[in-house]
Amino acid sequence: MSDIYDRIVSERGSFERLIARIPGFRGYQEKQARRTADEMLRKYTSDLIRQRLDRFIRIEQLIINNGGLAYMTRTRNVKSKLQQLKDKIDTASPGYSGMWAQLKIDTDEMERLYAFDEAQIRHVEAFDTALDAIEHAAGTKEGLDEAIVQLDMLAVDALNAYELRDDVINNFSQEHGS
Repeated sequence: MSDIYDRIVSERGSFERLIARIPGFRGYQEKQARRTADEMLRKYTSDLIRQRLDRFIRIEQLIINNGGLAYMTRTRNVKSKLQQLKDKIDTASPGYSGMWAQLKIDTDEMERLYAFDEAQIRHVEAFDTALDAIEHAAGTKEGLDEAIVQLDMLAVDALNAYELRDDVINNFSQEHGS
């Protein structure tokens, strides 16, 4: 029995060669990799936004504790938009996942989707700058209105960009007859 085992192990080919022998399996693997990548990207982006939301909540407490009750309505609105963005990303139908099983996405379409995904990461980075400005303004009590308005506008831009991404995905489905 040991001779047979040794021969099988020594003659063993790569996993890729084995998979290449199964009709359609490589395509399935590629689709699965795209699904996994989409899920990972959405989770990563959602986690980044949650971190920024948590930071904003801490800054909001600082503002309120320093006599800034007048800012509560504005900060609550910004918080709501950031939470809405996070929730949209968390609950979005899997963009790539649902499409891969049915559609053949060409390179240009794929690049457009990647551009939207990259834009979400850029929005997160812009949130950091806006949060720095709010935190600074909360400490100096100068420019706080403008800083909050800036973060609010960034949150609206990010929400609009995510909705455009959904529109692009829906257009792909319509263009490809799904």
